[in-house]
Amino acid sequence: MMDSSDTAYMLRALELAKKGYTSPNPMVGAVIVRDNKIIGEGFHTKAGEPHAEINALRGIDASGATLYVTLEPCSHYGRTPPCTDAIINSGISRVVCAMQDPNPKISGIKQLKEHGIDVKVGLLEGKARKLNEAYITYMTTGVPFVVLKSAMSLDGKTATSSGDSKWITGEDARSYSHKLRGRYDAILVGINTVLADDPSLRSTAGKDPLRVILDSILKIPLDSKVLSDSNVLIATTGHMDSKKNDLLKRAGIEVLQCGEMIVDFKQLIISLGKLGITSVYIEGGSEVNASAIEAGVVDKIIFFIAPKLIAGVESKPVIGGHGSTSMADAKELHDVSVHRCGNDIIVEAYLKPRNH
Repeated sequence: MMDSSDTAYMLRALELAKKGYTSPNPMVGAVIVRDNKIIGEGFHTKAGEPHAEINALRGIDASGATLYVTLEPCSHYGRTPPCTDAIINSGISRVVCAMQDPNPKISGIKQLKEHGIDVKVGLLEGKARKLNEAYITYMTTGVPFVVLKSAMSLDGKTATSSGDSKWITGEDARSYSHKLRGRYDAILVGINTVLADDPSLRSTAGKDPLRVILDSILKIPLDSKVLSDSNVLIATTGHMDSKKNDLLKRAGIEVLQCGEMIVDFKQLIISLGKLGITSVYIEGGSEVNASAIEAGVVDKIIFFIAPKLIAGVESKPVIGGHGSTSMADAKELHDVSVHRCGNDIIVEAYLKPRNH
C-alpha cells in the first residue's frame, strides 16, 4: 500500500534525476527516508560515475529505511558495481521503484525481493518513463529517440520571404533551446543551415553532442564553425564530391554515405544507433523537417511559437515537402503539453503514442 507521502518522496527523486547528464545511461534519482524524514539523497551525474542509490547511501545509516528510486536498481557489473548489493548490505527494508528497467540484464527487483526487502513498483511510472524516454527507446529498439525542434511565428513560418530568421523567438526560448542540446547525444541540421548561419551547434549545458550534417554532395566549407573539431558526422550520398570527402577524412571528420541521390533518413538513424547514439535532436529547416517526418523517424516534436505574424506565400513554413492531401492523412500528435517560456509558447507532443 502506498500513500501521499510515498508520492511526495518519489516526486523529489524525479526532480533529483533531472540534474544528471547520463547518456547512454538513464537519469536516476534516489531518496532515502526513515521515520518520515529524508536521511539521504542522490542522483546519477554521468555515465561511469556512481549511481543514484550509491550517492544517496553515502555516509548514512540506512537500516530500516525506505528507498525511493526512479528506476529499478542495477544488479550487474557494468562501469560500476551492482546497486542491489549496496542496498541489501545497507539494511534498507523497503524499496519503492517507479519503473522496471527495460534492460534485460537487470533483475534488481527480483534480487531485492529474494533478500526479504519489500519492493513496490509503478509509483509515478508515467513521469519516470518520460524522463528516460530516450533510454527506453534505444534499449528496446536499438535506434535513437528522435526529437524535432523548430522555432516559428504564430502563423507557422520559420523565416521571411528574404530568408531572415533572426530572431523569431525571444532570448529565454533561445537559451532554453541551447540547453536542450546538452540532453541529446547528437544534434542534426541540414547543409543549408550551415551555409546560411555557420552555427557551431554547441551546447551551453550538459554534454557536447555529436554534430550531424546532412550534405548530399558535400558542399560544406572546410572553415565552417561546425568543423572546429572532429566531433562531427556528415551524412552524404553516392553523389558526393570525392575530393571534398578525402579532405574531410584527412581532417578526422567522419563521412557516412546514406543513399545514392538523397540522404536516406531511416538508414542514417539506424546507423547512428549502431554507433551508440541513443538520441538525436533535429534543428533543421523546412525541408529537413519534412524529410524526417515523411521518413517516420521522428518520435517527438518541440515547437517554439513566437507571438509574431510573418505572412506571405514566399516565407518559409516550418515543414516543407508536399504535405497531406487530406485531413485523414494529417499526422496526429499525442500527449500534447503546452507551456510558456518568456513571451513564447512551447508545444511538446509525440508522433507515436507512448506506452505509459
